Amino acid sequence: MRSLTALVGDAASILPLASTVKASRRDTLGLGPSSLTVGSKTLAIGESTHAASFAVADYPAEVGNGWLEPLLSYPARIDVAIHVEPVPATVAADRLRKQRARLESGRRLSAERGRLDDPLTESTAADARELAYRLACGEGRLFTVGIYLTVFADGDEALAETVSAVKSMADGMLLRLVPATYRTVQGWTTTLPLGLDGLRIRRTFDTDALAACFPFTSDQLAQVADSTTPVLLGVNGTGAGLVCFDRWALDNYNSVVLARSGAGKSYLTKLDILRSLYSGVQVMVVDPEQEYVRLAEAVGGTIIELGVPGTRINPFDLPSEPSGDAVRRRALFGHTVVSVLLGSELTASERAVLDTAILAAYAQAGITDDVRTHSRAAPTLIDVANALAADGGPEAKSLAGRLAPHTTGSFAGLFNGPTSTAAEGHLVVYALKHLPEELKAIGTLLVLDAIWRQVTSPQRQRRLVVVDEAWLLMKEPAGARFLFRMGKAARKYWAALAVITQDAADLLGSELGQAVVANAAIQILLRQAPQAVESIDAAFGLSAGERAYLLAADRGCGLITIGASRAAFSAVASADEHVLATTDPAELARMDAAKNPRNPSPEDGDF
Repeated sequence: MRSLTALVGDAASILPLASTVKASRRDTLGLGPSSLTVGSKTLAIGESTHAASFAVADYPAEVGNGWLEPLLSYPARIDVAIHVEPVPATVAADRLRKQRARLESGRRLSAERGRLDDPLTESTAADARELAYRLACGEGRLFTVGIYLTVFADGDEALAETVSAVKSMADGMLLRLVPATYRTVQGWTTTLPLGLDGLRIRRTFDTDALAACFPFTSDQLAQVADSTTPVLLGVNGTGAGLVCFDRWALDNYNSVVLARSGAGKSYLTKLDILRSLYSGVQVMVVDPEQEYVRLAEAVGGTIIELGVPGTRINPFDLPSEPSGDAVRRRALFGHTVVSVLLGSELTASERAVLDTAILAAYAQAGITDDVRTHSRAAPTLIDVANALAADGGPEAKSLAGRLAPHTTGSFAGLFNGPTSTAAEGHLVVYALKHLPEELKAIGTLLVLDAIWRQVTSPQRQRRLVVVDEAWLLMKEPAGARFLFRMGKAARKYWAALAVITQDAADLLGSELGQAVVANAAIQILLRQAPQAVESIDAAFGLSAGERAYLLAADRGCGLITIGASRAAFSAVASADEHVLATTDPAELARMDAAKNPRNPSPEDGDF
C-alpha cells in the first residue's frame, strides 16, 4: 500500500517504471492492473478503465429497509463498500452523555433568553435520550460506519456523465457525495474487498440504522421483525439485492407454487427443502414423479417407494404416542381404507360387520384400549379379512371376497405384512411413481395418513410437508380433503404445507383448491402458459406488467407474494445444489454418463 501511495507525489516521473513493474508482476501472479495513472479526482486503471471514488458525507434523517437499493442496482459499474466498526459500550455511553449535556444546555440557554423552541434540537434530544436508554438496557449498540463508492467507465467523458447521473440519484436519496480529491488511490482501495478504509469518513449509527443499510434485502417485500430462519429464494429480478423469506415468522406457514411444465418449480422447491433442512426443519415430500429421490439419497433422507416389492404401509398401525382412543380411531380409518379399496361407499350393514372384524383383529393381536398393549404388533389387512371370513355372515363373506385381490391376489404386495420402512428422519420422501394406477388412490391415502399422524403427534417440531404435482392429488377426494385439512390446521401443529402444481386450473377451479391458495401466506408464480394466465390473473390480481413478465419469464424466474408485498426474483443455486436440484434430462444423462461411462473414447486406450 505504501508503494502505491508514493506514486501520488511524482506521478509523471515514477509511473512509467511502476507500469513496467506492475505488468511483470501481473504476468507472474495474475494480480493487479497493468498500470495506474493517478489524477486529483480520477484514476486510470490499466489502459481503458477510468474511476472516481466518493464518500457519503450526509445522510437522510430517517431510512427504511433496503434504502441503499437504488444505489446498488444502478445500471452502471459501481463498487459500493460499507465499513463498519463497533464502538465500545463505555465509549458510546460517554459520548451520548456529553451529547445530551450539550443539547440540554442549549435548550436551557434558549429558554432563558426567551427564544422559541428549535424543533430540530428537540427532535435530536429526544432521539439521544431514547438511544441512551436502549444502550443502557442492552437493546442496541453504536457503530462507526463509512459508505464509499467507486464509479467506473471507459473514458473520461463517459466517466463524467456517469458520475453526474450517480450524484443526481444520490441527491434524490438525500445523500451528499464528496469526492476523494487527491486520495484517489485510497478511495479505490477502500472499495476493494480488502477490508481497508483509507478515507475514514464515517458517521455513528445505531443497530437499527445499521441493519437498514444491509445491502442484501428486497425493498419490495415486507420484512418480518422477528425473522430468525430466513431462506434464500434468489436474486431480485429488478435490482441487485437478494430475495429471502421466512415462512415461520408469518401468520401461517403455507406456500403455493404455480408454474407451467419446465418453468423450474421442482428446482425451486428442492432449493427450499435444502435450505430449510439447514435450520432443523423436518421435511416430508409426496413425490408422484420420483424427482426427489436423488436429493434424499444425497442428504441421508428416508425413501419409501410404494409399488416396489417389499415396501408396505400397514393402515392399522397405531400412533407412537399412547392414547386411549387410538384403536377406535384406527378402526374408523380402516373403514375409509376399505371403502377406497372397493371403490364404493359401504352400506350400514357392511360397516357394522367391518367394524366388528377390525376390533376382533386388534383383540386377536392382544391390543385393547389399554395403552400398555399398544406396543404390540398391529394386525394387517389379511387379519381383518380372516376375521370377516370367520364371521360366517353373508355380508362379511362378501367383503372378505372383495378384499381378496388386496390380501392374497395381485395387489397384495402393498398390504401383505407389517410396515416395512419407518417414516423417520429429517427428510422423508414418499415416491409414488411405481404404484400401479389401480393403487394410486389407496397409496396416496396411506401416505397422507402417515404424514398427518406425524404432523399431529405431540412432539413439537417444525415440519414442512411438500406436495408436488398437487393436481394429481386434487383428482382424488381423499387427496383433496387432505390438502384442505392441512391448509386449515397445519399452523396449529407448527407445520407448513407447500403445494406445487403445473395445472393451475385444477387447483383454482375447485372450492377446496381455492381454500388451499387462500390459506397460503406465500404465493410464488413462475412462468405461465397463455391458456392459464387468465385464471392466474383473476386469482392473484396481476398488473399488466406482471402478467407480461410471467408469460415471458425465464426458467426459475417469477413473482413472490407475501401479504400485500410482491417482488420479482430469479432462483440461484450453488454448484452442489444445482446437481441435486436439476431435473433437466440432458444434464441428468450427462451426469449418469460421467458416473458410468459406457462409450470410452480412443484416448482411454480401449480401441
